Amino acid sequence: MLTVTFPAAAFATNCYVIAPGPGEECIVVDPGIGVEETLREVLTEHRLKPAAVLLTHGHVDHVYSVTPVCGGEIAAYIHSDDRYRLVDPLGGSSLGPQLVGMLEQQFGKKATWREPERVVEVRDAERVTVAGIDLDVVHAPGHTEGSVMFAVDQVPEGVPAEAEVDRTLITGDVLFAGSIGRTDLPGGSHEAMMRSLRDAVLPRPGSSLVLPGHGPATTLAREKATNPYLQDLA
Repeated sequence: MLTVTFPAAAFATNCYVIAPGPGEECIVVDPGIGVEETLREVLTEHRLKPAAVLLTHGHVDHVYSVTPVCGGEIAAYIHSDDRYRLVDPLGGSSLGPQLVGMLEQQFGKKATWREPERVVEVRDAERVTVAGIDLDVVHAPGHTEGSVMFAVDQVPEGVPAEAEVDRTLITGDVLFAGSIGRTDLPGGSHEAMMRSLRDAVLPRPGSSLVLPGHGPATTLAREKATNPYLQDLA
């Protein structure tokens, strides 16, 4: 499984490009702020054609470039509980006008938003098959109401054998290396996050490679052993 990861221009949000191999259709996960140029370079280098955009949740730092990436043909997939966030993630986001203004100053242009033309709502335990890759939707609210993880029974090319992983879990802002997503933003809930960690994260195999929404990749075995939020639940 070809997997390319690069950070967005703001908030260091991880954008993932996933494909069966070079020259194939691909999936783009969480195209955040300012990713378009780098994404074009990745697609050109590996001769890839986007088939869908998957969104782990509806915060603006994960969805800002979804409409230009989708164009009028490609669908954006998001959990039904976060669908409302695509109406106006700038105006209704947790950023606030001051931070939006800072971003506009950084990029030298006014922040604008237009909904994707095609949106597909997904639900817990649903299997999404795109670009020849099967992904299982794991609803894990807490960071937002519709936060999800995507589970794939494959690992990216180039992962060393000593990593001892045989599957991948794209966790968005549910689980990071050594931490979890914040729960104090609108739509967040600490209680819901603790339930998600207990019921949706802990039961999954430790042999999962974790690709988070921010920061470095990790493994679920490592997080179960060292992440204080998971240890408190074990």
